[in-house]
Amino acid sequence: MTETPQRNRPENPDKDSTGGESRSNSLTKRGGGDPATRGRTTIADGVVEKIAGMAARDVVGVHAMGSGLSRTFGAVRDRVPGGSKSVTRGVKAEVGESQTALDLEIVVDYGVSIADVARDVRENVVAAVERMTGLEVIEVNIAVSDVKLPDEDDDEDQSEPRVQ
Repeated sequence: MTETPQRNRPENPDKDSTGGESRSNSLTKRGGGDPATRGRTTIADGVVEKIAGMAARDVVGVHAMGSGLSRTFGAVRDRVPGGSKSVTRGVKAEVGESQTALDLEIVVDYGVSIADVARDVRENVVAAVERMTGLEVIEVNIAVSDVKLPDEDDDEDQSEPRVQ
């Protein structure tokens, strides 16, 4: 085999014969690489709380979110014109750069297995938060604050005013 001298080809393919960057390489390096890695994304605690609250409410057996006091205040706020249901009621999130931890307070329906409901809530919340935010959910703490009995009036569902 014979070797052919290559006088006009630079040893570094990214450099031209004068030692400067070649035109094709300078275009690909402009801006610092992959656009998806430029900059930083931050996610507010409230965003994670909303996602977790919606995911927890989707589980069969969860009657409501929050303690009795927060639900009472929420029911009053919901009746005020312009007020809206608080999706984040009963949810507290701590969000870091790549992880989050959640505390949920729920009311379960009478007759359901609390352990099964809690497991289903954890699974649903973890899946929703990780899928939507990309954050790793390191824990979901669930406090069951009440059980909704079938014969109990529901403050949130009353459509008739008490005073006429």
